[in-house]
Amino acid sequence: MKIPFLDIHAGYLELKDGFDAAYHRVMDSGWVLLGEETRAFEAEFAAYGETKHCVAVGNGLDALQLVLRAWEIGPGDEVIVPAHTFIATWLAVSNVGARPVPVEPDEAACNIDPERIEAAITPRTKAIIPVHLYGQPADMDPVMALAEKHGLKVLEDNAQALGARYKGRRTGSLGHAAAASFYPGKNLGAFGDAGAVTTGDDNLADRVRMLRNYGSTVKYRHELTGLNSRIDELQAAFLRVKLRHLDQWNARRKSLASLYLSHLPAAVSVRRGGLRLSDLSSQIFSVSGFQLLPSVLPWADSVWHLFVIRHSQRDALQKHLAGQGIQTIIHYPVPPHLSGAYAGMGFKRGDFPIAEKLAGEVLSLPIGPHLTSESIEAVCRAVGSGPDGR
Repeated sequence: MKIPFLDIHAGYLELKDGFDAAYHRVMDSGWVLLGEETRAFEAEFAAYGETKHCVAVGNGLDALQLVLRAWEIGPGDEVIVPAHTFIATWLAVSNVGARPVPVEPDEAACNIDPERIEAAITPRTKAIIPVHLYGQPADMDPVMALAEKHGLKVLEDNAQALGARYKGRRTGSLGHAAAASFYPGKNLGAFGDAGAVTTGDDNLADRVRMLRNYGSTVKYRHELTGLNSRIDELQAAFLRVKLRHLDQWNARRKSLASLYLSHLPAAVSVRRGGLRLSDLSSQIFSVSGFQLLPSVLPWADSVWHLFVIRHSQRDALQKHLAGQGIQTIIHYPVPPHLSGAYAGMGFKRGDFPIAEKLAGEVLSLPIGPHLTSESIEAVCRAVGSGPDGR
Protein backbone atom coordinates (compact mmCIF):
# COMPACT_ATOMS: atom_id res chain seq x y z
CA MET A 1 0.00 0.00 0.00
CA LYS A 2 1.29 3.43 -0.99
CA ILE A 3 0.01 6.11 1.37
CA PRO A 4 0.65 9.72 0.29
CA PHE A 5 1.07 12.44 2.84
CA LEU A 6 -1.80 14.38 1.22
CA ASP A 7 -3.80 13.58 -1.90
CA ILE A 8 -4.52 16.94 -3.57
CA HIS A 9 -5.64 15.36 -6.85
CA ALA A 10 -8.44 13.49 -5.08
CA GLY A 11 -9.86 16.82 -3.99
CA TYR A 12 -9.89 18.00 -7.59
CA LEU A 13 -11.72 14.88 -8.70
CA GLU A 14 -14.36 15.23 -5.98
CA LEU A 15 -15.21 18.80 -6.97
CA LYS A 16 -14.27 18.62 -10.66
CA ASP A 17 -17.59 19.89 -11.99
CA GLY A 18 -17.39 22.97 -9.76
CA PHE A 19 -13.80 23.70 -10.73
CA ASP A 20 -14.57 23.29 -14.43
CA ALA A 21 -17.51 25.67 -14.15
CA ALA A 22 -15.36 28.19 -12.26
CA TYR A 23 -12.67 28.01 -14.95
CA HIS A 24 -15.13 28.65 -17.76
CA ARG A 25 -16.80 31.45 -15.83
CA VAL A 26 -13.49 33.28 -15.46
CA MET A 27 -12.29 32.65 -19.00
CA ASP A 28 -15.60 33.72 -20.46
CA SER A 29 -15.54 36.92 -18.42
CA GLY A 30 -12.30 38.14 -19.97
CA TRP A 31 -11.20 39.53 -16.57
CA VAL A 32 -8.21 37.98 -14.81
CA LEU A 33 -7.25 40.26 -11.87
CA LEU A 34 -9.21 42.04 -9.12
CA GLY A 35 -12.58 41.29 -10.63
CA GLU A 36 -15.92 39.86 -9.56
CA GLU A 37 -14.51 36.49 -8.47
CA THR A 38 -12.03 38.17 -6.14
CA ARG A 39 -14.68 40.44 -4.64
CA ALA A 40 -17.07 37.52 -4.19
CA PHE A 41 -14.42 35.35 -2.57
CA GLU A 42 -13.39 38.15 -0.22
CA ALA A 43 -16.99 38.61 0.92
CA GLU A 44 -17.57 34.87 1.35
CA PHE A 45 -14.31 34.24 3.20
CA ALA A 46 -14.89 37.19 5.54
CA ALA A 47 -18.37 35.84 6.35
CA TYR A 48 -16.98 32.34 6.89
CA GLY A 49 -14.28 33.68 9.19
CA GLU A 50 -16.73 35.82 11.16
CA THR A 51 -14.81 39.01 10.46
CA LYS A 52 -15.58 42.24 8.60
CA HIS A 53 -12.95 42.39 5.88
CA CYS A 54 -10.98 40.00 3.71
CA VAL A 55 -8.31 41.29 1.33
CA ALA A 56 -7.07 38.55 -0.99
CA VAL A 57 -3.36 38.70 -1.88
CA GLY A 58 -0.66 36.73 -3.64
CA ASN A 59 0.38 34.37 -0.83
CA GLY A 60 0.50 33.91 2.93
CA LEU A 61 3.92 35.53 3.40
CA ASP A 62 2.71 38.64 1.62
CA ALA A 63 -0.39 38.68 3.83
CA LEU A 64 1.80 38.85 6.95
CA GLN A 65 4.17 41.38 5.42
CA LEU A 66 1.43 43.66 4.11
CA VAL A 67 -0.19 43.97 7.53
CA LEU A 68 3.13 44.89 9.14
CA ARG A 69 3.74 47.47 6.41
CA ALA A 70 0.24 48.86 6.87
CA TRP A 71 0.98 49.28 10.59
CA GLU A 72 4.21 51.08 9.60
CA ILE A 73 6.38 48.58 11.45
CA GLY A 74 9.92 48.72 10.16
CA PRO A 75 13.61 49.32 10.99
CA GLY A 76 14.30 49.71 14.69
CA ASP A 77 11.10 47.86 15.67
CA GLU A 78 10.75 44.39 17.18
CA VAL A 79 8.04 41.81 16.61
CA ILE A 80 7.55 38.77 18.85
CA VAL A 81 7.35 35.48 16.93
CA PRO A 82 7.29 31.79 17.91
CA ALA A 83 10.65 30.03 18.06
CA HIS A 84 8.92 26.94 16.60
CA THR A 85 7.20 27.82 13.32
CA PHE A 86 7.67 27.86 9.57
CA ILE A 87 10.27 30.47 8.67
CA ALA A 88 7.72 32.62 6.77
CA THR A 89 6.52 34.03 10.11
CA TRP A 90 10.02 35.39 10.73
CA LEU A 91 10.63 36.43 7.12
CA ALA A 92 7.62 38.74 7.13
CA VAL A 93 9.19 40.65 10.03
CA SER A 94 12.63 40.76 8.43
CA ASN A 95 11.21 41.83 5.06
CA VAL A 96 9.84 45.05 6.55
CA GLY A 97 13.17 45.75 8.26
CA ALA A 98 12.08 44.88 11.80
CA ARG A 99 13.70 42.35 14.14
CA PRO A 100 12.00 39.02 14.95
CA VAL A 101 12.18 38.22 18.67
CA PRO A 102 11.58 34.51 19.26
CA VAL A 103 9.63 33.04 22.19
CA GLU A 104 9.64 29.35 23.09
CA PRO A 105 6.55 27.18 22.53
CA ASP A 106 4.42 25.38 25.06
CA GLU A 107 5.90 21.91 24.59
CA ALA A 108 2.58 20.08 24.84
CA ALA A 109 0.64 22.09 22.24
CA CYS A 110 3.65 23.43 20.26
CA ASN A 111 2.16 26.94 20.01
CA ILE A 112 3.81 30.05 21.46
CA ASP A 113 3.77 30.01 25.26
CA PRO A 114 1.89 33.11 26.48
CA GLU A 115 3.63 32.92 29.85
CA ARG A 116 6.99 33.57 28.18
CA ILE A 117 5.93 36.51 26.00
CA GLU A 118 6.06 39.36 28.50
CA ALA A 119 9.73 38.76 29.29
CA ALA A 120 10.50 39.33 25.59
CA ILE A 121 8.71 42.69 25.37
CA THR A 122 10.96 45.76 25.17
CA PRO A 123 10.33 49.46 24.39
CA ARG A 124 10.94 48.57 20.73
CA THR A 125 8.25 45.86 20.58
CA LYS A 126 5.41 46.78 18.24
CA ALA A 127 3.52 43.55 17.60
CA ILE A 128 3.06 39.87 18.45
CA ILE A 129 2.52 37.17 15.81
CA PRO A 130 1.01 34.03 17.37
CA VAL A 131 0.83 31.08 14.96
CA HIS A 132 -2.05 28.61 15.06
CA LEU A 133 0.32 25.74 14.40
CA TYR A 134 -0.74 22.33 13.03
CA GLY A 135 -4.39 23.45 12.95
CA GLN A 136 -4.78 24.15 16.67
CA PRO A 137 -5.45 27.70 17.90
CA ALA A 138 -2.84 29.44 20.00
CA ASP A 139 -4.02 30.57 23.43
CA MET A 140 -5.20 34.02 22.34
CA ASP A 141 -6.85 35.54 25.42
CA PRO A 142 -3.60 35.99 27.39
CA VAL A 143 -1.86 37.19 24.22
CA MET A 144 -4.52 39.85 23.67
CA ALA A 145 -4.37 40.86 27.34
CA LEU A 146 -0.60 41.39 27.07
CA ALA A 147 -1.07 43.35 23.86
CA GLU A 148 -3.59 45.66 25.50
CA LYS A 149 -1.37 46.11 28.54
CA HIS A 150 1.65 47.11 26.45
CA GLY A 151 -0.10 48.82 23.53
CA LEU A 152 0.88 46.21 20.93
CA LYS A 153 -0.73 44.92 17.75
CA VAL A 154 -1.55 41.22 17.36
CA LEU A 155 -1.30 39.58 13.93
CA GLU A 156 -2.55 35.99 13.81
CA ASP A 157 -0.66 33.66 11.48
CA ASN A 158 -3.72 31.62 10.51
CA ALA A 159 -2.13 29.74 7.61
CA GLN A 160 -2.63 26.30 9.16
CA ALA A 161 -5.92 26.69 11.02
CA LEU A 162 -8.57 27.84 8.56
CA GLY A 163 -11.91 26.87 10.09
CA ALA A 164 -10.60 26.26 13.60
CA ARG A 165 -12.22 27.82 16.66
CA TYR A 166 -10.87 29.23 19.91
CA LYS A 167 -13.46 29.28 22.69
CA GLY A 168 -16.15 29.23 20.03
CA ARG A 169 -14.65 31.99 17.87
CA ARG A 170 -13.03 31.51 14.48
CA THR A 171 -9.29 31.86 14.20
CA GLY A 172 -8.57 34.82 11.98
CA SER A 173 -11.02 36.99 13.91
CA LEU A 174 -9.24 37.00 17.28
CA GLY A 175 -6.42 39.52 16.86
CA HIS A 176 -6.23 42.95 15.27
CA ALA A 177 -5.60 41.23 11.92
CA ALA A 178 -4.79 37.79 10.56
CA ALA A 179 -2.93 36.30 7.62
CA ALA A 180 -4.21 33.27 5.73
CA SER A 181 -2.36 31.07 3.25
CA PHE A 182 -4.08 29.16 0.47
CA TYR A 183 -0.96 27.22 -0.54
CA PRO A 184 -2.21 24.00 -2.22
CA GLY A 185 -1.42 21.81 0.79
CA LYS A 186 -3.46 23.92 3.23
CA ASN A 187 -6.92 22.92 4.47
CA LEU A 188 -8.31 25.50 2.04
CA GLY A 189 -5.81 25.28 -0.77
CA ALA A 190 -5.71 26.96 -4.17
CA PHE A 191 -4.13 25.45 -7.29
CA GLY A 192 -1.15 27.74 -6.87
CA ASP A 193 -0.10 30.44 -4.44
CA ALA A 194 -2.68 32.71 -2.81
CA GLY A 195 -3.33 34.31 0.56
CA ALA A 196 -5.52 36.79 2.40
CA VAL A 197 -5.67 39.32 5.20
CA THR A 198 -8.70 39.35 7.50
CA THR A 199 -9.50 42.15 9.92
CA GLY A 200 -12.28 44.14 11.52
CA ASP A 201 -10.34 47.38 11.06
CA ASP A 202 -11.66 49.50 8.16
CA ASN A 203 -8.54 51.63 7.87
CA LEU A 204 -6.19 48.64 7.91
CA ALA A 205 -8.22 46.87 5.22
CA ASP A 206 -8.08 49.96 3.01
CA ARG A 207 -4.31 50.30 3.44
CA VAL A 208 -3.71 46.63 2.65
CA ARG A 209 -5.87 46.93 -0.49
CA MET A 210 -3.66 49.79 -1.62
CA LEU A 211 -0.39 48.12 -0.66
CA ARG A 212 -1.21 44.90 -2.53
CA ASN A 213 -1.71 46.91 -5.73
CA TYR A 214 1.42 49.09 -5.97
CA GLY A 215 0.06 51.44 -3.30
CA SER A 216 -2.77 52.48 -5.58
CA THR A 217 -6.55 52.52 -5.64
CA VAL A 218 -6.78 54.52 -8.86
CA LYS A 219 -4.67 53.44 -11.82
CA TYR A 220 -1.37 55.36 -12.02
CA ARG A 221 -2.10 57.21 -8.77
CA HIS A 222 0.21 55.77 -6.09
CA GLU A 223 -0.28 56.91 -2.51
CA LEU A 224 1.95 54.31 -0.77
CA THR A 225 5.08 52.33 -1.67
CA GLY A 226 3.26 49.08 -2.26
CA LEU A 227 3.80 45.63 -3.72
CA ASN A 228 2.34 43.59 -6.54
CA SER A 229 0.50 40.94 -4.52
CA ARG A 230 -2.85 40.27 -6.14
CA ILE A 231 -4.75 37.01 -6.18
CA ASP A 232 -5.81 36.12 -9.72
CA GLU A 233 -9.42 35.52 -10.70
CA LEU A 234 -8.92 31.81 -11.39
CA GLN A 235 -7.57 31.11 -7.90
CA ALA A 236 -10.36 33.17 -6.32
CA ALA A 237 -12.95 31.22 -8.31
CA PHE A 238 -11.41 27.87 -7.37
CA LEU A 239 -11.25 28.87 -3.69
CA ARG A 240 -14.94 29.79 -3.77
CA VAL A 241 -15.69 26.21 -4.81
CA LYS A 242 -13.54 24.73 -2.05
CA LEU A 243 -14.76 27.11 0.65
CA ARG A 244 -18.24 25.62 0.44
CA HIS A 245 -16.75 22.25 1.40
CA LEU A 246 -14.17 23.37 3.97
CA ASP A 247 -16.14 22.44 7.08
CA GLN A 248 -16.95 19.02 5.63
CA TRP A 249 -13.32 18.38 4.73
CA ASN A 250 -12.16 19.57 8.14
CA ALA A 251 -14.65 17.16 9.73
CA ARG A 252 -13.03 14.33 7.77
CA ARG A 253 -9.63 15.38 9.11
CA LYS A 254 -11.00 15.34 12.66
CA SER A 255 -12.35 11.83 12.14
CA LEU A 256 -8.97 10.59 10.91
CA ALA A 257 -7.20 12.31 13.80
CA SER A 258 -9.53 10.50 16.21
CA LEU A 259 -8.50 7.22 14.60
CA TYR A 260 -4.86 8.07 15.13
CA LEU A 261 -5.51 8.99 18.75
CA SER A 262 -7.25 5.71 19.43
CA HIS A 263 -5.10 3.34 17.35
CA LEU A 264 -1.56 4.65 17.85
CA PRO A 265 -1.40 3.97 21.61
CA ALA A 266 -2.63 0.41 21.06
CA ALA A 267 -0.16 -0.20 18.23
CA VAL A 268 2.76 1.05 20.29
CA SER A 269 1.61 -0.88 23.36
CA VAL A 270 1.48 -4.17 21.43
CA ARG A 271 4.95 -3.56 20.03
CA ARG A 272 6.30 -2.91 23.51
CA GLY A 273 4.95 -6.18 24.91
CA GLY A 274 1.56 -5.01 26.11
CA LEU A 275 2.80 -2.14 28.24
CA ARG A 276 0.01 -0.21 29.92
CA LEU A 277 -0.29 3.37 28.76
CA SER A 278 -1.83 5.58 31.43
CA ASP A 279 -3.85 8.76 31.03
CA LEU A 280 -4.66 8.29 27.37
CA SER A 281 -7.49 10.79 27.76
CA SER A 282 -4.86 13.53 27.83
CA GLN A 283 -3.88 12.46 24.28
CA ILE A 284 -0.23 12.37 25.29
CA PHE A 285 1.67 9.17 25.89
CA SER A 286 5.32 8.30 26.28
CA VAL A 287 6.67 4.79 25.75
CA SER A 288 10.18 4.03 24.59
CA GLY A 289 10.71 7.32 22.89
CA PHE A 290 7.17 7.99 21.65
CA GLN A 291 5.09 11.03 22.46
CA LEU A 292 1.89 11.90 20.64
CA LEU A 293 1.36 15.55 19.77
CA PRO A 294 -0.32 17.91 19.86
CA SER A 295 -2.51 17.64 22.91
CA VAL A 296 -5.87 19.19 22.16
CA LEU A 297 -6.67 21.80 24.77
CA PRO A 298 -10.26 22.00 26.09
CA TRP A 299 -10.93 25.41 24.55
CA ALA A 300 -9.58 24.47 21.11
CA ASP A 301 -11.40 23.08 18.09
CA SER A 302 -8.49 21.95 15.94
CA VAL A 303 -8.83 21.37 12.20
CA TRP A 304 -5.84 19.00 12.13
CA HIS A 305 -3.88 20.57 9.31
CA LEU A 306 -1.09 18.25 10.46
CA PHE A 307 -0.96 15.20 12.70
CA VAL A 308 2.42 15.31 14.43
CA ILE A 309 4.07 12.68 16.57
CA ARG A 310 7.41 12.90 18.32
CA HIS A 311 10.05 10.22 18.54
CA SER A 312 13.59 10.18 19.88
CA GLN A 313 14.68 8.31 16.72
CA ARG A 314 12.59 10.35 14.32
CA ASP A 315 14.83 9.94 11.28
CA ALA A 316 14.96 6.16 11.71
CA LEU A 317 11.18 6.05 12.07
CA GLN A 318 10.69 8.15 8.94
CA LYS A 319 12.99 5.81 6.99
CA HIS A 320 11.10 2.79 8.33
CA LEU A 321 7.75 4.26 7.24
CA ALA A 322 9.11 5.21 3.81
CA GLY A 323 10.19 1.60 3.35
CA GLN A 324 6.54 0.61 3.80
CA GLY A 325 5.29 3.13 1.25
CA ILE A 326 4.17 5.75 3.79
CA GLN A 327 5.05 9.35 3.00
CA THR A 328 5.79 11.62 5.96
CA ILE A 329 7.13 15.17 6.29
CA ILE A 330 9.10 16.92 9.04
CA HIS A 331 7.51 20.21 10.14
CA TYR A 332 10.13 21.63 10.74
CA PRO A 333 13.66 20.15 10.84
CA VAL A 334 15.59 23.42 11.36
CA PRO A 335 14.27 26.07 13.78
CA PRO A 336 14.47 29.56 12.23
CA HIS A 337 17.05 30.81 14.73
CA LEU A 338 19.50 28.14 13.54
CA SER A 339 18.84 28.63 9.83
CA GLY A 340 21.33 30.27 7.50
CA ALA A 341 18.87 33.08 6.89
CA TYR A 342 19.31 34.27 10.51
CA ALA A 343 22.97 33.42 11.04
CA GLY A 344 23.72 37.13 11.32
CA MET A 345 21.50 37.56 14.39
CA GLY A 346 23.97 35.74 16.61
CA PHE A 347 21.74 32.91 17.78
CA LYS A 348 23.43 29.66 18.77
CA ARG A 349 22.35 26.14 19.51
CA GLY A 350 20.88 25.94 23.00
CA ASP A 351 19.29 29.40 22.92
CA PHE A 352 15.81 27.93 22.46
CA PRO A 353 16.01 24.35 23.71
CA ILE A 354 12.31 23.50 23.44
CA ALA A 355 12.13 24.58 19.80
CA GLU A 356 15.37 22.70 19.09
CA LYS A 357 14.06 19.56 20.77
CA LEU A 358 10.88 19.68 18.72
CA ALA A 359 12.87 20.15 15.53
CA GLY A 360 14.75 16.93 16.25
CA GLU A 361 11.71 14.84 17.14
CA VAL A 362 8.59 15.92 15.20
CA LEU A 363 7.21 13.85 12.35
CA SER A 364 3.99 14.60 10.48
CA LEU A 365 1.97 11.52 9.54
CA PRO A 366 -0.37 11.41 6.54
CA ILE A 367 -3.66 13.20 7.06
CA GLY A 368 -6.12 14.81 4.69
CA PRO A 369 -9.79 14.67 3.78
CA HIS A 370 -9.27 12.04 1.10
CA LEU A 371 -7.26 9.47 3.04
CA THR A 372 -9.16 6.39 4.20
CA SER A 373 -9.55 4.93 7.66
CA GLU A 374 -7.78 1.82 6.37
CA SER A 375 -4.77 3.95 5.45
CA ILE A 376 -4.66 5.49 8.92
CA GLU A 377 -4.85 2.09 10.56
CA ALA A 378 -1.99 0.87 8.34
CA VAL A 379 0.12 3.88 9.34
CA CYS A 380 -0.53 3.12 13.02
CA ARG A 381 0.60 -0.47 12.60
CA ALA A 382 3.73 0.68 10.77
CA VAL A 383 4.57 3.21 13.49
CA GLY A 384 4.11 0.50 16.12
CA SER A 385 6.53 -1.80 14.29
CA GLY A 386 9.20 0.87 13.94
CA PRO A 387 12.25 1.69 16.06
CA ASP A 388 11.49 1.75 19.77
CA GLY A 389 13.63 4.74 20.70
CA ARG A 390 15.52 2.95 23.46
